[in-house]
Amino acid sequence: MYSSASTGARPSNPTQLDGGAPRYTTGQPRTGLRPPTAAGGRPGPRGGEPRDPRALGVRTAPGGRPAEPAHRAPGGRLLTSRTPEGFVDRVDPAALQTPAVRAALANISRICPAFLPRQVLREGSRHILIAGTIGRAPVVAKCLSPQAVRGPQSEQLMERFHHEIAVYRAFVRHRPPVRLPRLVAADQDRCVLVLERVPGRPAARERHPVNAPTPGEVRAVLGAVRTLNLWRPPTDVFGKPLDYQLEVARYHSVGQLTDRDAGDLRQLLHGLTHTPWQLCHGDALLGNLLLAPSGPVLLDWEEAGWYLPGYDLAVLWSVLSGDSAARRQISQLAQSGGTLARDAFLVNLVLVLMRELRLHDVPGAGEEQRIMIRRLYDDAALARRAVRAAVGTR
Repeated sequence: MYSSASTGARPSNPTQLDGGAPRYTTGQPRTGLRPPTAAGGRPGPRGGEPRDPRALGVRTAPGGRPAEPAHRAPGGRLLTSRTPEGFVDRVDPAALQTPAVRAALANISRICPAFLPRQVLREGSRHILIAGTIGRAPVVAKCLSPQAVRGPQSEQLMERFHHEIAVYRAFVRHRPPVRLPRLVAADQDRCVLVLERVPGRPAARERHPVNAPTPGEVRAVLGAVRTLNLWRPPTDVFGKPLDYQLEVARYHSVGQLTDRDAGDLRQLLHGLTHTPWQLCHGDALLGNLLLAPSGPVLLDWEEAGWYLPGYDLAVLWSVLSGDSAARRQISQLAQSGGTLARDAFLVNLVLVLMRELRLHDVPGAGEEQRIMIRRLYDDAALARRAVRAAVGTR
């Protein structure tokens, strides 16, 4: 199931993706960015950023109803007990008595009267996550918070929540070849999702992890993602969450893409008109992958749907700047489908990096976040050059 490609050896083919972003130092050891949560991890291989678009694989031109694992927190982050494979199982009466949690529990009890709350894992501005049991079965209930329902983005958040419910229900009818939490119950009107609680630990606790997963963990994650991408369920079950032409126009209009960048991406998209799309998770961050005893478990399916090939790989490449071996392996996978698959990966990569810059390049960023932002700009420049080189080979 998992890819067996080595993550340690340097490939002989110079067109393989190679290396992470350049490392900037501030005189102190790097620590995790905030947010997300800080966490340790196993140190992984690091490498310098290639300055040649060939490093991205481009040859230059001549001349029933569900819930979340107990350790899952909204936004892709996971919470774990002291024992990584265990569950936190203590009653926290004070946390269960806040108005927002009481409202969530009332909605949960409507579809799961036997739900017994044990702990509030997250009470955020968008989601409330409550661990509990139904009989002897550990479950997690995920709800939209009252603040989110009344906020300016309520329509968008409710649409995404409804989409996640629809995805879990589709997986009941069409079982995917990857592990995910089992659907227990769902209420679309009240935005409640009750899922199996899966033991395990996250592949990373940061969106852009400082310490890379081990080579074996990277292989397991890539194997699970690729297994999903190669699955061909009925095409009418999932939609297309991303309008590529609209995304290019949006980033062009705000100045993140130059006229030439936008023209190059549109030229590649024109050549991909008849390329079959892939089923992708859509938000394949390491925090949305739980390393369980039975293998990787994919969480948080709000963005799942059909994308151009390589979207999930582009997401993983964008957040693994500190792991040159993992980036080489992702590049090899992206190129394995030929020139069109490579071009699709490059389009996805540019758009993913534009999104990451838009998320993180905000006023008031601390020094550690500014270091990460500089790495993202370097990655974006590398991706632009690779797109330009790909256009030159057509």
